Amino acid sequence: MAPQLLPRALVTAKWLSEAIRAQRVGPSLRVLDASWYPPQERNARQEFRESHIPGASFFDIEECRDKSSPYDFMLPSEAHFADYVGHLGISNDTHVVVYDGDKLGTFYAPRAWWMFRAFGHREVSVLNGGFKNWVKEGHPVTAEVSQPAPAVFKATLDKALLKTFEEMVENLGSRRFQVVDSRPEGRFRGTELDQGLESGHIPGSVNIPFHSFLTEAGHERSLEEIQQMFQEKKVDLSKPLTATCRKGVTACHIALAAYLCGKPDVAVYDGSWSEWFHRAPPQYKVSELKRNKA
Repeated sequence: MAPQLLPRALVTAKWLSEAIRAQRVGPSLRVLDASWYPPQERNARQEFRESHIPGASFFDIEECRDKSSPYDFMLPSEAHFADYVGHLGISNDTHVVVYDGDKLGTFYAPRAWWMFRAFGHREVSVLNGGFKNWVKEGHPVTAEVSQPAPAVFKATLDKALLKTFEEMVENLGSRRFQVVDSRPEGRFRGTELDQGLESGHIPGSVNIPFHSFLTEAGHERSLEEIQQMFQEKKVDLSKPLTATCRKGVTACHIALAAYLCGKPDVAVYDGSWSEWFHRAPPQYKVSELKRNKA
């Protein structure tokens, strides 16, 4: 499938600024700030209250998740997601634009983008360059919090975009799909701790750190550059592909990058390394540090 036949995965700050100026934000266009930061570093909700894109609502990834799971940020139920985004004024006919305020330009926004797609919503885009570049380019910000009228959203989980622990284990033998890990190289190789957790990777997976897809300024790299990155790692975009990371967040950068290349069916292993580390037997955890100690 050619990229231009897919719903647009990226919108520019210029496009969104013009849409806001034309007063198009409403039932047909909603803007969401999907920022999240470690609590000891930054307060995403407080920063949103102080400064955000006009008309935007705060998409709280801490609230829109499966709180019964021992793992961070696992997908909520269909009913939970539908209720949550419905209260943000989003229906199945709404074009949703997501962004975040990370210093890299984009960090959590692709996770929100993927969540909408996982629940059957196709008209969702990431603001290319994020809030960082929105401000840098001189577009308007506000502290005024909008109160969108609730809408009805019907969520239907697309299981093709989601992989479970059991499916990942089965794939070790069947090799039905390729696995790309988006964590930094040291964590993938197992040479550095990952937020206090021993690191390493799933056997057979390859590593493309998520920040590789972003320019220094924080925009998504060109289609040609992204395609070359996949080719260099011998990832065949014509074949099934699953993305993984630490907790199912930066894996969504892999899904977004592949989507821009015309591949809309990348699955995300939602539990990612957080679950794999705790559930997989030792022989299914590849770590250079452990190998060197042996």
